[in-house]
Amino acid sequence: MILDQLIERLHGEGRLRVWSLAVTIFGDAVAPRGGAIAMADLSAILERLGAEPGAVRTAMSRLARDGYVEREKEGRRSFYRLAPASAAEFERATARIYAAQPAEWSGTWTIALGPEAAETPPGFAAISPGAWIAPDAAEAPEGLFVIKGGVGAPPEWARDILSPPALAARYADLNEAWKGFDPAATTGIDAIAARVLLIHDWRRILLRDAPLPRALRPANWPGARARDLVADLYLRLAPASEAWLDACAAAADRPLPKPDADHDKRFHA
Repeated sequence: MILDQLIERLHGEGRLRVWSLAVTIFGDAVAPRGGAIAMADLSAILERLGAEPGAVRTAMSRLARDGYVEREKEGRRSFYRLAPASAAEFERATARIYAAQPAEWSGTWTIALGPEAAETPPGFAAISPGAWIAPDAAEAPEGLFVIKGGVGAPPEWARDILSPPALAARYADLNEAWKGFDPAATTGIDAIAARVLLIHDWRRILLRDAPLPRALRPANWPGARARDLVADLYLRLAPASEAWLDACAAAADRPLPKPDADHDKRFHA
């Protein structure tokens, strides 16, 4: 079964980061349905993905300690809810993860300069230590020196800096791993587990990549094919995975609410 092979691939990357998988579940499946889910339902997804029950409990304790989620107890059942600050963070990431296409390029650039040890600003690509570039009129954190203007399309060597081969290899690996997966043959817990794993794979690459328009990518950029593949698989997994979520609980006496209106726009707008 291809899903089992994909799960083995995840475990082959090294020690499973269960907390990171849980973050994917909350961002993808729980946030659009009110932000709370029963521990039992959360555990069912994570255990289908190969997480040990003890590791699941440890991961959720870590996320609660770090302020990502809040634990609620009702009788013998536990529920976890996204903390308000986490909900806002997920909302920002969602805009990129589920975008239909990168925006068209305006022909302008924003260059930011700062200390060599500074982290890459959100939305920028590093061109050297302490120097970052972003297409269009991007906002840089306070304290950086910012230059804005139009300098035209970059040459091929510059495109390779903005879209490094190592990043291209990760996109190509995603394309290869998922190319034979058939959502039509996937139901129940497997549907939501596959959906979570798909978005987990996608977001871990995408959120480390600069949000560049396709016009600024190298020729035959595998990230473009990856976006199209992920969008297609996700939308085909949606009916069965949403049906599974409909049976989950947000509280002892309340099922998960239906997804919000923005959920239906994923990979469409």
